[in-house]
Amino acid sequence: MPKILEKKMLRKPDVLYFKVAAPLISKKALPGQFVILRLHAKGERIPLSLADIDPADGAISLVVMAVGKTTKEMSLMEPGDEILDLCGPLGNPTHIEQVGKVILVGGGFGVAPLYPIARAFRAAGNKVVCAMGARSRDLLVYEKEMESVCSRVLVATDDGSKGMKGLVTQALHGELEQGGTGLVVAVGPTAMMRAVSDTTRSFGVKTVVSLNPIMVDGTGMCGGCRVSVGGRTFFACIDGPEFDGHLVDWDILSARQRTYTAEQQESFDTWKHRHAGLLCE
Repeated sequence: MPKILEKKMLRKPDVLYFKVAAPLISKKALPGQFVILRLHAKGERIPLSLADIDPADGAISLVVMAVGKTTKEMSLMEPGDEILDLCGPLGNPTHIEQVGKVILVGGGFGVAPLYPIARAFRAAGNKVVCAMGARSRDLLVYEKEMESVCSRVLVATDDGSKGMKGLVTQALHGELEQGGTGLVVAVGPTAMMRAVSDTTRSFGVKTVVSLNPIMVDGTGMCGGCRVSVGGRTFFACIDGPEFDGHLVDWDILSARQRTYTAEQQESFDTWKHRHAGLLCE
């Protein structure tokens, strides 16, 4: 079973980094892909984006925000603990090519999966700019990592505690006005990716978004991750997770993400009650 090699807190109290032994996955995985894991025999399957790929060490990196039952449970695991199932790499990798200037837009902990994508675009000869946003400076993650692989990192915080005061789309708009952008890639909350797509539309810049619908098996069998793009139905797990942001039906995606909200909360509350002694809020 895959073993946790390293764990560290990126943002208190809920964003954590895990390095996991996965020699076979690390040899095949490419930026933009994801894995699905199950912690134990009674656990649910959840998709997680790849925050890094290290074939030399035979490992992958995952960044987790502990907000639900499984992610909260995973936050209690330590180096040496084993994960029952780890399936991947899944989905299609980011299409890497030479386009001139690429702007990567990340919201919250969604910046983490942009790290291997940025590295790949830079290796392909592009100028890579990252625009990252959060409500405040305490909620920013992966800033140093992105600085190591990008020409510039633009930071926007809602309260102005770091970088420009405002939304990440405002930083994006300013960068687009300078011209020369061949591609925008966005990863993060649905509302942010929608706003990014609205921002780039008037500039006519191709925009790729990594969609995060409900997903169970990751192989196209359950149909839970279906999305509407350009009036056609796709499965995010096998046709994505990246799609043209200007063609995504964002209303349908948002509605589907809320389908099991009550059940998810009930599951989390039940687990939390049973494990109250292990939790530190």
